[in-house]
Amino acid sequence: MAVQIETTEPALPGSATLAMRWAAIITTHRWKVLAIWAVLLVACAAAYTQLEARLSAPDFTADRAESTEVDHRITEYFPQVGAEQDAIVFSSATQPLDSGAGRTVVDRAVAAARTIDGVAGVVGPSDGNPAMQFSADRKSAFAIVGIDGGPSERSTVTKRLEPAMKAAAGDGIDINVVGYSSIQTAIVAVETSDIQRAEAIGLPVALILLVLALGALVAAVVPMAVAIGGILLGIGSLFVLTTMLTLPSLVISIATMLGTGIGIDYAMFIVSRFREELTRRGVSRRDELEPIAEAIGIALRTAGKTIVASGLIVMISLCALVVVQAPVFRAIAIGVSIAVACTLVVALTLLPALLAALGPAIDKGALPKRFQPAETRPTSVDDGRWARWARTVMKRPIAFGGAAAVLLVLAALPLTGIRYGIDQGIPALADTPVGHGLAVIDREFVPGLLSPIEIFVSGPGGTALDANASAEAERFRVELSHNELVTAAIPQRNDGRILITAVAKVSYDSTEATGLVDDIRRQAGAIAALGGPNIQVGGATAEFVDLSHEITAKFPIVLVLVLSISLLFLIVVFRSLLLPVKAIAMNLLATGAALGITVAIFQWGYGESLLNFQSAGFLQVFLPIMVFAVLFGLSMDYEVFLIRRMKESWDTSRDNEDAVADGIARTARPITAAAAIMVVVFGSFATADVLELKEMGVALAVAIAIDAVVIRLIMVPALMRLFGRWNWWFPRTVE
Repeated sequence: MAVQIETTEPALPGSATLAMRWAAIITTHRWKVLAIWAVLLVACAAAYTQLEARLSAPDFTADRAESTEVDHRITEYFPQVGAEQDAIVFSSATQPLDSGAGRTVVDRAVAAARTIDGVAGVVGPSDGNPAMQFSADRKSAFAIVGIDGGPSERSTVTKRLEPAMKAAAGDGIDINVVGYSSIQTAIVAVETSDIQRAEAIGLPVALILLVLALGALVAAVVPMAVAIGGILLGIGSLFVLTTMLTLPSLVISIATMLGTGIGIDYAMFIVSRFREELTRRGVSRRDELEPIAEAIGIALRTAGKTIVASGLIVMISLCALVVVQAPVFRAIAIGVSIAVACTLVVALTLLPALLAALGPAIDKGALPKRFQPAETRPTSVDDGRWARWARTVMKRPIAFGGAAAVLLVLAALPLTGIRYGIDQGIPALADTPVGHGLAVIDREFVPGLLSPIEIFVSGPGGTALDANASAEAERFRVELSHNELVTAAIPQRNDGRILITAVAKVSYDSTEATGLVDDIRRQAGAIAALGGPNIQVGGATAEFVDLSHEITAKFPIVLVLVLSISLLFLIVVFRSLLLPVKAIAMNLLATGAALGITVAIFQWGYGESLLNFQSAGFLQVFLPIMVFAVLFGLSMDYEVFLIRRMKESWDTSRDNEDAVADGIARTARPITAAAAIMVVVFGSFATADVLELKEMGVALAVAIAIDAVVIRLIMVPALMRLFGRWNWWFPRTVE
């Protein structure tokens, strides 16, 4: 039977009418919708295991950067070197590797490596520099293997190389492939394990919080199911996307983290409003389809609009990241935006169908009445504790608002000393085969072997060197070899160009290594200024430096783009000029405070033992820009939800203080619960072994907590009271 909605509310124009019609359609065809979704989600779940195999290591190169150009030059003039140089590490507890059975195993492995497609060349321990490639006791050794292709292709080559080396091992000799791509491939596996562990912790706790927030077991299970559905649809969509684009594992990590949090939040807001409308209409039977459809329509017209606004702002913020000209940011912007869009699709289609099928059964498994939220009680909430709190703040708005602002500014102060870097998460690999190889290199050789600094020397515009320039290049190489951070500077020549491979004494992702790259480039610039050869620096460390420069240069542009577009969007949503400006200012305060606390934790090292990590002395270079982009949309979710409810009351009473108190009373419980769930979901990633996931999870958890407690419960009522009727002013000429 088709449902015809007749509401006692005023005629609903535009999108409001659309929401009511959509609710009627979904209610009428609820079982068909649920059946279609069941088939689709099963198919998406089947794609999960295949998606993992398609993920690549993050591409930390920057478009048109010096390090990227060096990669192209090496491919053109030194193809035998490969775009990346890794190490095949041999180790034995009992026998030397330069003779007898040990030598046989090493030679067999080197020969097998040379047959792998994508391997440019292999220099065995006995073929190159035995004094450097064998340890002092001759029980450890390494071969240098050059790998061709871009970052994703190199990752594929290492995946082929590793089983070949395992097959070649024997006689008590351990063989491991160690290098930039192999480390990244291993990190992908650890991150996957981190995500699964975080979900195992976060989801059960989130379910408990949902039960407490919504007051009923079924009502709590629905948002959880919607969140899982959104994640599955996102996985299926990303699986399809991998047929056209290369996606790094970081995209899935962020998409899963965000999808879980916002999926639960979005669904909870709609469920909360749906239950309120059911209570208002006195619906008691599941076959009362018309009032059920009306309740769904109102929920979509109000809370549904809120989540659409929030989701669009999240996607706008993420898409602004494409101005950072680096493949990893394009992948994150596209991949995570698709995941957010999938969450919205599920919330606006699958969720209404679930609500239509359940009707008043949404309240089954209810807690005692005193634990029920306000929306399930038909009584007024004007005298509730949240309303009393709002009125308390509004009595002393300057005192409360000023204290909150000072607190946020103090929390943001550590940002003045922020330092950036890229930590590859190598400590998380201790128990992996790559980690075993790393331990041998650290113990017997030097960490810089993993990814040496590549220096390409040529004439102007990449032309061949003349005699004078060649002599100058040799003087530069000799001076570099005497650098206290450099073990060796090995030259190769071809067609009048020189490639110098500098092996550092420190790990390629350390601050000392990035400082070395900066020093080399300064020296190269000085030589070029005096008419000397053109010296360009590449390699993984140089890629990190170039990406850092690109991010810091484009961060202001991303900031302006996000703020400008969001301001215009919020003006349309709020029909006010003051409220959008206030919302953006408070979001900036909350983001700054959250990042300041993150600096204190991860850069300064406060809480190392509690969170089980060792500070690298910096934040991941992409963390601030990512947290800003993500948090801006998430916090707007709460802002729009709260202000819209205040606006409903204002339109009825035209009393600013009553509107603020009523809005907070009606939304404080779901917003607080939603924030608590977000904090739990994001905070569960603090258990991650990979530092970048730990940093991201903690930063977002802190930010959401600040936003929900300090901003929504203190700053908002204080500022709304101070601005009074000006909150709702909008020029008639604009209307």
